[in-house]
This record gives sequence, C-alpha cells and structure tokens, in this order.
Amino acid sequence: MGKVQDTKERKKGFAFGKENYQLMLVGLVVLFSGYLLMVGGGSDNPKVFSPEIFSFRRITLSIIVILVGFVIEIFAIMRKPKE
Repeated sequence: MGKVQDTKERKKGFAFGKENYQLMLVGLVVLFSGYLLMVGGGSDNPKVFSPEIFSFRRITLSIIVILVGFVIEIFAIMRKPKE
C-alpha cells in the first residue's frame, strides 16, 4: 500500500516544475524573436518589386531561430521535473 499512496501523492501536484515553465517561457521568447526577424521587406508600392524580401535574415536566420525555439519547447515539455 505504500507505493499506491506515493503515486497518488505525486499526481496531486503540477505536471511541470518551475524549471519546465521557465524553459517554456524562454522557448516562447525565442519563437517570438524568430517571427519578428521575418517581418518587413515589403514595398510601399505593390506594383514595384522589392528584393529585400529575399534577405538572409528573413529566409535563413529567422527559420533557424524558430526551429531552435521549437526544440527548446519540446525539451521543456519532455524534461522530468526535479522532486
């Protein structure tokens, strides 16, 4: 009966620990910054082509930052909280 009570006591707490929530917040900040890197590059006149939309920052860097943010989020969810 000791094991049954231990598992019931563990289930009463939160699913994630404090570190998990902190990592999730860091991941969200990284994701948000990646999306901000994608913003801009449009032309004021819709009939004029602007090559700025194909810059390294928008095509490559922002995608890498977003993928890093998703990896941080997955790690934060999968990490076991310390007891």
